[in-house]
Amino acid sequence: MSTFDELDLDPRVRQTLTEIGYETPSPIQEKTIPLLLEGRDVLGLAQTGTGKTAAFALPILSRLDLDATGPQALVLAPTRELAIQVSEAFQRYAAHIPGFHVLPIYGGTSYGPQLAGLRRGAHVIVGTPGRLIDHLEKGSLDLTGLKNLVLDEADEMLRMGFIEDVEKILQSVPASRQVALFSATMPGAIRKISQNYLNEPVEISVKTKTSTATNINQRHVPVRAASKLDALTRILEVESFDAMIVFVRTKQLTEELAEKLQARGFSAAAINGDIAQAQRERTIGHLRDGKIDILVATDVAARGLDVERISHVLNYDIPHDTESYVHRVGRTGRAGRSGEAILFVSPRERHMLRSIERATRQQIPQMELPTIDAVNDRRLAKFAQSITDTLAKGGLEVFQDLVAEYERTHDVPAAEIAAALAAMAQGDRPLLLDPEPVEPPARRDGPSFHPGNSDTETYRVEVGRRNRVTPRALVGALANEGGLPSKHIGHIDIRNEHTLIELPADLPEELLSKLRNTQVAGRGLRISRADGEFINRRPRRPGRDGARDRDRDKPRPHRKGQRSPQSRATGGKRREDYSHS
Repeated sequence: MSTFDELDLDPRVRQTLTEIGYETPSPIQEKTIPLLLEGRDVLGLAQTGTGKTAAFALPILSRLDLDATGPQALVLAPTRELAIQVSEAFQRYAAHIPGFHVLPIYGGTSYGPQLAGLRRGAHVIVGTPGRLIDHLEKGSLDLTGLKNLVLDEADEMLRMGFIEDVEKILQSVPASRQVALFSATMPGAIRKISQNYLNEPVEISVKTKTSTATNINQRHVPVRAASKLDALTRILEVESFDAMIVFVRTKQLTEELAEKLQARGFSAAAINGDIAQAQRERTIGHLRDGKIDILVATDVAARGLDVERISHVLNYDIPHDTESYVHRVGRTGRAGRSGEAILFVSPRERHMLRSIERATRQQIPQMELPTIDAVNDRRLAKFAQSITDTLAKGGLEVFQDLVAEYERTHDVPAAEIAAALAAMAQGDRPLLLDPEPVEPPARRDGPSFHPGNSDTETYRVEVGRRNRVTPRALVGALANEGGLPSKHIGHIDIRNEHTLIELPADLPEELLSKLRNTQVAGRGLRISRADGEFINRRPRRPGRDGARDRDRDKPRPHRKGQRSPQSRATGGKRREDYSHS
């Protein structure tokens, strides 16, 4: 296997990869990058999570002309989430390319910031097909100078009904552009696109190791980025473990996190690609001998690590590809022993969790974070045990005499003296955590709900466009009747006869029962779980099955003197976003 230094990438890109901790390319990267640097079209058959974002982003960045005006590269993605993820990857890889601009464009949000970004200029555009078509038709997106076009997760775009839009975009770009098409499967429609729009493409197929050992218990924890350290601390205090590897993405974070854990009383150390080999071996030796219990590491630094006492692997940062996840998890459960693997997942990373589950063909159940009460109970038990251990060692006569003398001369009970000595031993670190803040009582009658970090689920309500329902009315009903904070109400997909809404997955039955009787637009919501239906990120147009409408602001054509369907559905206001937020 080659290294990134052996590939003909821009030195500034290689510098960023070194800082991130990337050393060796994944199979899809190793095969794809040289071809794209040569200007060849590529047809890649690869699963989500194989590292294909870097496979097309790195060569695009290496061939950019920063002085040119207008977009030079366009990446088509099926979903808003993937468009954001790819944009962030470009920004990360271009950390040392001054003046580089990438712009994500997707539906479900206002046109204003996107139009402003297009006016300022962007070297790379990452977008969903429907909104890109809108900008092309408005004349706000000029692709005449385009050099690179990437179709990411093409089969997913086919499944979501975007292929006509994709073909329209392919017909709108210069004939001289280079095309890279990536797809997990190769149905006939995708094969046809490659035959019609790619120029003698090189076909690449990559199979990844996607199985994890059956003796490893895997769990995930929904947690926001700002709460990761608190979540990790709770797990370390309550979970029984022998030794643990905590995986992070960057070299810098290995040092920072290890220092924060040491400050909290844990025996932790860091290893990364910048640490000399002698120090790395010494640190691993300390882990093996029990002198340290927690190793904070990057993927590269932990490669080949085999220490039997590692009982837990914790993914503090979710890996960018499923193969890395499999390698990380494989650091525990060695020599036939059982192991534990815990994965932190932020709200914006849920799609990567689903990719890992699909690739490994197993569900990763959710783990509940230890409560503050559980942490405090464990701290008290450890404190009591330390007293027992110290008493068992003996040799306390001098201290007993000191306490007896202090009790006699100061007239202070021995229990108070012992408490003072315990406080001295504890130092500045509080022995117990403060209680969880109490939620204020709801200001309305009936059940209220305060979701935690649960996943979302699609719910169906039996009112739709035919009833002239609006997103605002639905949000009001859910918030006012159910006591559900509006920030926990996700995308709203209004269809002809019914509506799909993203809500927390753990809505209690008591609340659902109350909402079923709530009236909106003169009809009961009759809310239920959608059972297989999924949110379409672009609103659908009433009519025959499968007909759809791009997420655009402008009204549909209508007869003079008649309000448009959008105007009727939104009370005369333009519908820019089916997500209320």
